[in-house]
Amino acid sequence: MTRSQPRRARGTVGHAYSALNLRLTLAGFGLVIMVLFAVLAFWAGLAWLGVLCAIFAVVAVVDLIVIQRRRAARRREEPGVRHSLFE
Repeated sequence: MTRSQPRRARGTVGHAYSALNLRLTLAGFGLVIMVLFAVLAFWAGLAWLGVLCAIFAVVAVVDLIVIQRRRAARRREEPGVRHSLFE
């Protein structure tokens, strides 16, 4: 079962451990930028840089999955509550 916060986190129900919506936005931005940089690096013939950017893009995808699971857990724990970007 996924929880909205990791165990032993310093956050509370009233004050979350991390701003999930902000993390979602930043991870999405990182994914777009890393895919763009990977394509440009491969196009420029810099395969090592393209591979590095592609690895960072995969990390961003994994982070997006973790964030979405935590947001879903938070919605189950707090039904009907809407959170701003920084909550």
